[in-house]
Order: sequence, then C-alpha cells, then structure tokens
Amino acid sequence: MNKRAFFVIIFFVYLHIGFASGIDSLALKPKPVYGKEARVVSYILDNNHYRKIRLSDSLSAVILNQYITELDNSKTYFLASDIKSFDRYKFSLDDLIRNENVSPAYEIYDVFVKRYKERMDYVTNVLIKQEFDYTVDEYYEMDREKEPWSATQNQLNDVWRKIIKSQALSLRLAGKKQPEIQSTLKVRYDRFTKFFTQFNSEDVFSIYMNAITGAYDPHTNYLSPKQSDLFKQQMSLSLEGIGAQLQSENDYVKVVRILPGGDAERSGKVNVNDLITAVAQGKDGEMVDVVGWRLDDVVKLIKGTKGTTVRLTILPAKTGVNGPSIEVTLVRDKIKLEDQAAKKDVINYKANEKNMKLGVISLPSFYMDYEAYQKGDPDFRSTTRDVKKLIGELKAEGIDGIVMDLRNNGGGSLPEAVDLTGLFIKEGPVVQVRNSGGKVEVLPDDDKEVFYAGPMVVLTNRFSASASEIFAGAIQDYQRGVVVGESTYGKGTVQTVLDLNRFINEKEKVGELKITFQKFYRVTGSSTQHKGVRPDINLPSAYDAEHYGESASPNALPWDVINPASFQKSQQVNKSIVDALNLSYLDRTKFDKSLKKYISDTEQLKKNLSETQVSLNETKRKAEIKEAEKIKSDEKLDTKVTSKEGLPIDELLQLNDEYLREGLLILGDLVKRRIG
Repeated sequence: MNKRAFFVIIFFVYLHIGFASGIDSLALKPKPVYGKEARVVSYILDNNHYRKIRLSDSLSAVILNQYITELDNSKTYFLASDIKSFDRYKFSLDDLIRNENVSPAYEIYDVFVKRYKERMDYVTNVLIKQEFDYTVDEYYEMDREKEPWSATQNQLNDVWRKIIKSQALSLRLAGKKQPEIQSTLKVRYDRFTKFFTQFNSEDVFSIYMNAITGAYDPHTNYLSPKQSDLFKQQMSLSLEGIGAQLQSENDYVKVVRILPGGDAERSGKVNVNDLITAVAQGKDGEMVDVVGWRLDDVVKLIKGTKGTTVRLTILPAKTGVNGPSIEVTLVRDKIKLEDQAAKKDVINYKANEKNMKLGVISLPSFYMDYEAYQKGDPDFRSTTRDVKKLIGELKAEGIDGIVMDLRNNGGGSLPEAVDLTGLFIKEGPVVQVRNSGGKVEVLPDDDKEVFYAGPMVVLTNRFSASASEIFAGAIQDYQRGVVVGESTYGKGTVQTVLDLNRFINEKEKVGELKITFQKFYRVTGSSTQHKGVRPDINLPSAYDAEHYGESASPNALPWDVINPASFQKSQQVNKSIVDALNLSYLDRTKFDKSLKKYISDTEQLKKNLSETQVSLNETKRKAEIKEAEKIKSDEKLDTKVTSKEGLPIDELLQLNDEYLREGLLILGDLVKRRIG
C-alpha cells in the first residue's frame, strides 16, 4: 500500500508514471514557453499563496525530492548512485526556475528513461521466461517508501524478481498454467513499453510543475492545457462511466471515491480502496489485464457510452491484496446534477413501545446551479433550496428527528454550506475565512428564522471534507445537533484557479494554476485544517489520519487558531446529553450483534489496509485466500434478536448500512431524551 496518499482524486493526475515514457526515442526537450510558465508560476506562488513562503534553497530540495518520487515512487527504477547525482540540483532549482530554466526536469527524466529500459529488458528477456520456486518462504514489500534505493543492479534485479514472482503467483492461483502466465506477463510488459513511447514533453513538464506546486501544499496544482480541459469536463459532470473516482497506487488502480448516482454505488459491489486488476467490455468481452497501466488509460477502458456494459476484476478492500478477486458487472451512465442532489428517506423506528419516524437526508455535495441562477431562473437548484424542500416534506410526514448524512461529501459551494447551516440556527456567524494577508472575514447566517428546530444528528466519515466540515463544525459549535461517525478529512483551505494565459503573451496555449489562498476557521477560532471535525460519538474507523486525509501529506498547511467569533449557543445539546448518548452506544457494543459484527469487520478492513507484505509462498498465499473467502462467507448475520431490551425489529433491521443504522439509533436516543 502506498502510504504517501496525496489523495488527489481527479482522473488525469499521474501519481505513478514508472511505466510511461519513450524508450528508444530521441530525448525529450522542453518547449521555450515552459521556462516562462515556470517563472510566472513561481512568482504567483511567492506573492499569492496562503503560506507566504518564497521559493528558496530549502524549497528547492523539497521540489527535487517530490519530482523524483513522482517519477519513481516505488523505488524500482533509479539506483542510489542516480539519486546522489541529482543532489547537484538540490539547492539550485529555485534559481533556475526564476531564470526560466526547466532543463533539470528533462535531464533527470533522461536518466529515468535509461533505467526504465534496463528494467524492461531484464523483465522481458529474463524474468517472464523464468519458472519460479513457490515453495520458498519469502515476501514482497509493497510499501517501499521507507526502503532504501538499490545500490547495485543486482539488488534492483532481486526487487523485480519478487515483483514478477508475485504477479506470476497471482496468475497461477487464478488457474493459469505456466505458458499462459508467461504470455499474460509478456502482453502486460509489451504494453508498458508502448505506453512509454507515448509520453511527451508536456507530460514531463506537468509532473515537474506539480512537484513545484506540491511543495507549497497538496491542493495547489498545475494543470496543463490537456489536463485543464479534462478537469473542466469532470467538473461539468458530463463524463459517462461507472461513477467512481480512481487513483494509481503502486501497480494498481484504486477506487478512492464512489460517486452518487453511478452504477458503482447502485450495485453495492464496488467500495473505496478496492483495487482494479482487469477490465472487459460488454458481457462477453475478454478481460484485459491492467496491472501497472497508466491511470488515464485504465479510465479510458472503464468509461464509455451510456447504457453499455463494462466488467471489472477487483481485489476487494475487505479481503485485501492476499484475498480472492471478484468480477463485477456494471452499466455505464451519465452522472448528472440530479444524481448529486440531496435525497430523503423515512425510517420507522420502534423501541420500548415508542413509535418514531426518523428522517434521513443524504447530501453528496454542496452544489448550486450557477448558470441557472445567473440566467434569473427562479427555480434554480441548490443544496439549501433542495434540503429546505425535503425538510418541509419530512415535517409534513411527522418525523421526530433528522439525520444529515454527509459521508463521502467532499464539499463544494461555500455559500451553500453557510446557507444550509442557517436552516438550523437562529442567526450568527457560521465560518471565518482568513486570506494570505491575515484579514479575517466572518460569513454569517443573517436569517433569524429556524426552519427546523427538532433533534438532529450529523453523520460524517473520514472523507467528509471542506464545506462538509464547515457545516458539521458549525452545528457542533452551536450545540445544535450531535455529530456522529469518524473525524473528517481535515481540508481547511480554499483554492482558486488562475489562467496562466493572462500572464504569458504567447501564441501557444499554456496551463492553469490552482492555488491555495484562504483558510477556514470555525466560529470557535479553531481551524478545520488537519484535525477536521471530531465527532461527539466516535464510530469504528478503518482509516487513520496518518494515511487518509489531510494529515497524510507532509506539505499540508498546519492547524492553528484565531480569535473566536461572537455567537450564541442553542443549548439543545450539552455535555450531559452527549455523555449519555455515548454510554448508550457503548452499551450496544456489548450486546447488539449487528454492531459487534460491524466493529469486527472494520478491524479486519483496517488490518487489510495496513498489510504491505505479500507472501510469495504458494501454500501461504492459498491459506490467506481461503481465510479471506471464509471472512466473506460470514458476512450474513441473523439479526432477528439484537438487544437485551428489544432494539428495533422493524425497518432499521432492513438497512444494509450499519453506519447509518447507528446514526439513527443515536438519533432515537436523542429524541427520547428530549421528550423526557
């Protein structure tokens, strides 16, 4: 598992390009305009980035390290001697960039090309023709971040021997014979070579520029003209596919987010952290092995015309890289604003002879149809408008409380986060925003109306970010509701996109710069950066902050505090209520079979995510697969009797979502305490 986890979840960012370039082609050279772009970007960052740090010798060292890492994040191409030779640029990149000189990027890349060719020659001429001894008790370490660079070709050969042996063993355990294994590996690495020849000068420059911008913070990025176009397509939600966002991790493509409205979500068979190993077209198309492919090439296979079928071979996160693969059939669809919109549900709940109706509002993002708004359309869609309408319908149905489900909500419109908070509080500040000059602006809710004043739970997880954290933090600070779940992502920064064509007078089109220029603070003065919003009631989590969230990036902006804003707490939730809800939850962990299984499953997932060694012994690998299959077969649970006091034996038991079920149980407890 790659523990760098920069968590950039847009399709076109190359997080691992150790298999893409041009082997026997002429060395790539920078275009003259690239130097100008680099200089302009460095000037903008020096003067406008929130961090207020200047391009310097120390930052030069960070840029060099990031660039090397982006080229070879698994330490499987460069030798230690190469890394030492690159030290000549360690304290000079800043001066070269200001002088419009980006040649070091291409000189380092030329060395990478040489090493890549050596590796492919060794793999294709030696390793894939070899029949391995699978009785040897040895392992391959997938997380090579802390591994040293290989000092000799022989050391690197042994690393690659283990890589190919692991891939061959996976194919062997899938039922392939030796000739088929060799054929599959040959096709795989021939394709790597083909990808290699397609890499161009713009790709090299883009990686180098993102090493520069990433030295400031992980959300400041350079978008090449090609990447900018893809980004705009993605933001317009016009792409057709399965509804999942992907990123490269080592030789795999990993699912990092499930988009609402896509077939990945509807099927229930694709989950965050699943690894995609093969893709097939239609119901009968041949599975194409995609281990080691470039991310955008895998995405091209998965995307397609609405209504068509694509099949994926997946290593589920639940059983890990040592578990069995599964095949999932999905139908491509177009993700539209409608699919991203808020939705409601009503759950009937009965406990201790008390009948309740609990409302659930699922909110995938904070959205606003700016185009319709600017055209003066009185019916333009927005998060606040839609949620207000849904709450009105829930109130008409006589609901006793509401769960606001913000799981996997990556944010969106800041004004919508403020306006949505206003539906639940009387008036007052919602969030504070500080710019790079230190000026603080308070964004308030000016509407004195409280549209919904009843019991409320806000459900969050590790992937609730940005605007979600503003809303959850405000509800918690105002003591308006109870936050339940996991600590949120910890993204407390604001970005804007600058078109570099405004600063460079060239006929040739240049890229764009996404730059961090503001920071969020809660009304208490605490930043949401790094720490996120910590829930009042913690549910089990498989995702630790060190590897998932803002804290996973070493260059993330720090957490800090500013002066609090003046605000009036609602007192609908207090410490004694939260303590009582926690005691009730902890009591359920002792006797509720469904909750106990969820805790056990979460611990298993956490263990799988932390596992970085793959056994190269066939007997051990078979045993691991057998154990993973046993875990999978134990998924079904008889929940007819779930509590010593008769916990709900109605619609809550029908939920195939223990996380939501717990949120509803806690909401039910909150309703009973407010009634009492």
